Amino acid sequence: MKRLIPCIVLLLTTSSLHAQERDTTQNPTQYIETVTVQGRRSVPSIIPAQTLSGAELEKLSANSVADAIRYFSGVQIKDYGGIGGLKTVNIRSMGSQHVGVFYDGIQLGNAQNGQIDLGRFSLDNMEAVSVYNGQKSSFLQTAKDYASAGTIYMRTRKPRFEDNKKNNLDVGFKTGSFGTANPSVLWEHRFGDRLTGSVSAEYLYTTGRYKFSYTRRDGYDTTEVRRNGDVSALRAEAALFGIVNNGQWQAKVYFYDSERGYPGASVREEPGKFRHEDRQWDRNIFAQGSFRKNITPFYNLMVNGKYAYDYLRYLSDPRLDVSTMYVDNHYRQHEFYISAANELAMFKWWSASLSVDCQYNTLDADLAEFVYPRRSTLLAALATSFSWDKFRLQGSLLYTHVSDRTSIGGASAGKKNEYTPSAVMQYKPFGEHDLSIRAFYKRIFRMPTLNDLYYTFIGNKYLKPEYTTQYDAGIVYARDFSRRSFRRLDIQADGYFNQVEDKIVAIPTSNQFQWTMLNLGYVEIKGVDAVVQTSWLFGGKVGMNTRISYTYQKAQDRTDKQSPHYGSQIPYIPWHSGSAVVGLDYKGWGLSYSFIYTGERYESVANIPENYAQPWYTHDMSLTKTFRIRRVGLRATAELNNIFNQQYEVVQCYPMPGTNFKIKLNVTI
Repeated sequence: MKRLIPCIVLLLTTSSLHAQERDTTQNPTQYIETVTVQGRRSVPSIIPAQTLSGAELEKLSANSVADAIRYFSGVQIKDYGGIGGLKTVNIRSMGSQHVGVFYDGIQLGNAQNGQIDLGRFSLDNMEAVSVYNGQKSSFLQTAKDYASAGTIYMRTRKPRFEDNKKNNLDVGFKTGSFGTANPSVLWEHRFGDRLTGSVSAEYLYTTGRYKFSYTRRDGYDTTEVRRNGDVSALRAEAALFGIVNNGQWQAKVYFYDSERGYPGASVREEPGKFRHEDRQWDRNIFAQGSFRKNITPFYNLMVNGKYAYDYLRYLSDPRLDVSTMYVDNHYRQHEFYISAANELAMFKWWSASLSVDCQYNTLDADLAEFVYPRRSTLLAALATSFSWDKFRLQGSLLYTHVSDRTSIGGASAGKKNEYTPSAVMQYKPFGEHDLSIRAFYKRIFRMPTLNDLYYTFIGNKYLKPEYTTQYDAGIVYARDFSRRSFRRLDIQADGYFNQVEDKIVAIPTSNQFQWTMLNLGYVEIKGVDAVVQTSWLFGGKVGMNTRISYTYQKAQDRTDKQSPHYGSQIPYIPWHSGSAVVGLDYKGWGLSYSFIYTGERYESVANIPENYAQPWYTHDMSLTKTFRIRRVGLRATAELNNIFNQQYEVVQCYPMPGTNFKIKLNVTI
C-alpha cells in the first residue's frame, strides 16, 4: 500500500483544477429522470464500435458474453467444451492477453495469467456489449483505455422508470438441456430525482452433460457422454447511481462464487473411459466507483477507483483420475486501482486530456518455492484531438511504468518503462451523406503475466514485453430511408495489418510438467472485417433487422526462416469466418435466426493434413412473445440451438454440444 501513496498524490495533482471551480450557473444542467443534458458535449468517438445492445442481445441464442461476442467480425472465441469450459476471446489474432475487458468502464484484471473467462458473465443484467479495435477513441477516458490492442466493454443495466414509478422488479427463470436451472431477480428503486439503485442476483446450475461423437484415426468410432462439466454459480450485484450538478457518479459491489468441473480433453484416456475429475472453485469480489463532473465549460474531470479480491482453487486428484498428477493449489489475488482523467477544451476545434492510473497487485499461492510477487503499475496517457469541418485527428502517448517485487531477493523481474504512441484519423468527404473514412496506427505492448515470470519451474524473470503494431484503414456508411420499407443501412469495412513481436511462448523441457517461457515468436496478421446491418418495416406492422459479419485473416508465423513451418497459419485462426442474424417483430412476437460459420484452420503451427480442422457452423432459432396483464409484463422465449446437431470442436479434443434447447420466462412489475 505504501507504493500507492505517490500515485494518489500524482492523481490529486492532475486534478488540481477542481479547486478553481467556477460558478456552475455558467453551465446549467437539465435533469430528465436519470439522464444529464449538459451545455457542452465532450468530443465523440472517432472509431465506431461493434455493439450489440438491448433487444439485439435478448434475441440472440447466447448464454454469456462470450456467446454474444461470437457474432462480431474479427473475433475468435476459444471454447474449451460446453458450459463449464473456459472461454477466452482473441481479437484479430493478437492473443487473448492483448484484449482489455472493461466492466462498467473499469478494467477487469487478472495479474496471474492475464486471461478473463467471459463465460462467467451473464447477459441477464447486461445492457450492451461492444468491441473496439485499437482503442476506444472517446476523449475522457482512463489511461487503461489506451493500454490494450483491442477492448471489450460490458455495460450493465441502469435503472429507468416510467411515469411516477419508484420500483421495478424483474424475475426470470431459464431451464433446458443439460439439467439447467437458472433463476434470476432484478430490483430497481428510485430514492429521489438524483439517486437510484439496483440489486440483482442470479444462480446457475447445470450438469453440463451432453452426447458427442468420437472418432480416432485407427477407425474407432463411438458416441460418448461429456462428463464433469457441471457448474454451480452464484452472482450478486448492488449498485447506486447518482446525479450532481453538471455531473454524475455510480458505485457497484460485485460478488461471484462458483464450483465447476473441467471436462478435459476427450482423448486423455483410452476409448470408453472419458473420466475427468478436475475441479475448480472461484470466488471474485470487487467494489468500484466512478465520478464525472464538468468543472467549468472547458474542463471535465473523471475519477475511478476499485478494489478486487480473487480466490481460485484447482484440484486434480489421481485417485479419481489416473491420468493426472496430484495438484491442489490455492491462489489469492488483491488489486487496488485508482484513476483520474482530465479533459481541457479551450476551443471547439481543439481538446487535450491527461489520464493517470495507479494499480497495485499481489499474488499469493501455496506452491513450493513461490516468490509471492507484488506489482506496482503507473500509466499516464497524454492525448490531443483536433476537429474541423470534415477532418478529425487524435493522437496519444502512453507511458507505462511497472515495478515488481518478490519475497526472495534477486527473483524479481525489476522495473520496466515504456512509451507507446497511437494516432486516429477520420475524414467525412460529403456533408450531406453519412460516409466517413477512418484509419489508425497503434503501438502497444503487454507485460508478461506473473505466471510467465514467476510460476515455479516455468517462470522466466528475463522475459521482455510482447509488442504489437497495428495499422487499420476503413469506411463507415449509414443512411436512413424513412419513406420506404427499407428503413436503414449501416456498413463498416476495415483492412488491417498487425505485427506481434517478441511473442511469449512456452517451450517444454525434460518432462511435460516443466516448461520454460521464452521470447521467440513473430507473427504477421493481414485481414479484412466487414459488417452490414439493415432495418426494414413492412406494412407499418412487421419489423425486420439483419446483421451480417465477415472476417478474412491471414495470420502467419514468421519467427524462423529456416523452419519448415515458416509462413504457416497460426493455430486455430481460420482464413474465413462470419455470422448472420435475422430478427422479425410483429405485435409482441419476435422470431430470430442466427448462423455462425468458422472456416478451415489448423490445430498446430505445422500446417499438415494431420493437424487440419474441418470448418464448422451452427444454426440457432428463438421465438419470443411479450405481452402485459394489467401492470405486469410477461416475456416468454423458446430457443433451439445447433438445430442440425453438428458435431464440432472449437479447440481440438474439446467437443461442443449438439442440438439443445432453452426456455426462458420473465415477469416484470
